[in-house]
Amino acid sequence: MTIILEIPDSIARAMRLPPNEKRHQLQVELAVSLYGQSILSFGKSCELAGMTKVEFGILLGKRNIPGEYNEEDLKDDIAYAGR
Repeated sequence: MTIILEIPDSIARAMRLPPNEKRHQLQVELAVSLYGQSILSFGKSCELAGMTKVEFGILLGKRNIPGEYNEEDLKDDIAYAGR
């Protein structure tokens, strides 16, 4: 399933980001928020943000969002290692 999120033009224009960075930055912000609320695992949050685990971990640290490593994260890591 793919989810398409519609952002009104007035909001998109008001964002203080270069046009070519808006999509990526929104994905990063969504990933951070979903991870911080324990809605999305660390591995899937990294995937959504388009970042490596190290990059995403550093970002979380800069934002003082505590890391949580759970069983789902372990499964994601094992699946990733098997590629």
